[in-house]
Amino acid sequence: MDINWVRAQFPVFNQDPEMVFMDNAGGSQTVGHAITAISEYLTHYDVQLGASYSTSAQAAKILQQATQAVQTYLNAAHIDEVIVGASSTSLVRILCLSLAQGWQAGDEVIVTDVDHECNRAAWFELEKQGIVVKTWQVNPQTYELETDALLDLMTNSTKLVCFTHVSNILGSINPIEQWTQLIHQHGAQVCVDGVAYAPHRLIDVQAWDVDYYYFSTYKTFGPHQGVMYGKRDLLNQLPGFNHAFIKTSPYKFQPGNVNYELCYAMGAVVQYLCDLGAGKREAEINRYHLKNAYHQIAQYEAELINPLIKYLHQHPAINIIGINQSTAEKRVATLSFVHKNIDSKTIVEHVDPYQIGIRFGDFYAVELINHLGLREKQGVVRVSLAHYNTADEVEKLIKSLKVLFL
Repeated sequence: MDINWVRAQFPVFNQDPEMVFMDNAGGSQTVGHAITAISEYLTHYDVQLGASYSTSAQAAKILQQATQAVQTYLNAAHIDEVIVGASSTSLVRILCLSLAQGWQAGDEVIVTDVDHECNRAAWFELEKQGIVVKTWQVNPQTYELETDALLDLMTNSTKLVCFTHVSNILGSINPIEQWTQLIHQHGAQVCVDGVAYAPHRLIDVQAWDVDYYYFSTYKTFGPHQGVMYGKRDLLNQLPGFNHAFIKTSPYKFQPGNVNYELCYAMGAVVQYLCDLGAGKREAEINRYHLKNAYHQIAQYEAELINPLIKYLHQHPAINIIGINQSTAEKRVATLSFVHKNIDSKTIVEHVDPYQIGIRFGDFYAVELINHLGLREKQGVVRVSLAHYNTADEVEKLIKSLKVLFL
């Protein structure tokens, strides 16, 4: 991967070349393609859709093309399976309220204690109507969600199992295809959080056979929006969350419609990734180029984070929260740790003057931090790299930590 070309595509590195951004799991930098798209839309197409005049028709056309790009990115079979919303959290809430209308008291939902609250809180709200919510707990020794523990929770009343593709704390890649197949065999559906996966690996909803899958575009090099995939037949069966006369997907799940300029920018992010995969500007948007781009990203990031993992793993006072290996198959470049004698807040505040952006806390994975007993540590220190970070930046971080960890 040509790291110089990559960084040249992100205007922030020209404006603020000294700042090191390692809080990417909280929000990535925005690629220039997306910034240009927002300006272009607001300059040339800032009208309401559905009118007969030419500007409205042209705006509808380019937004359709942007949505088709996101469809390709997801590998969704149909464009009406792509739902756009203000955030992942809002989309999950809409899905939850729509699904719950078809459930009865005593029906069951399974969530994990690993997930971001986005894929937990909405489902717990259903306890008010008699839905039983069970928790699939992580093994605190291995930091893994074990399949046998899931099977122990499932019954004939299980309607939905919610889990994350990659924990925003642990960074490990879960076997969601295997879990989905098993859950389907028990007659239930799945809702998968792909927020911490999407910046690092290519999504393939058809290959995994997931029912619902979502990610956040502002953590995937674009503007602040969310995208949810749902299987067409399932979405068609659900009641909507829009005006009563709107019956079709995705519109019945998009109250007030989408933010047009941000939706257009999402297509531009896919264009950037295809350019990266093809090695040229304005490449065709297709799965081949996307696969090549994410192969480059996976291999680059695995090498990028390896020195940090080695340093932290060898330090006797540091505990990596998750697997301590850097392999593209097992983890993404999101790494959390705690120090035996120094709380996480102190570590991050020590690093701040070096112009390195990392973070401490629970990152809304509230129950995971509680279950692992890390609340008194002020949560974890999280370093989350992206493919635009460099080996020199990682070395700068290691040097800053060595000053504190003498």
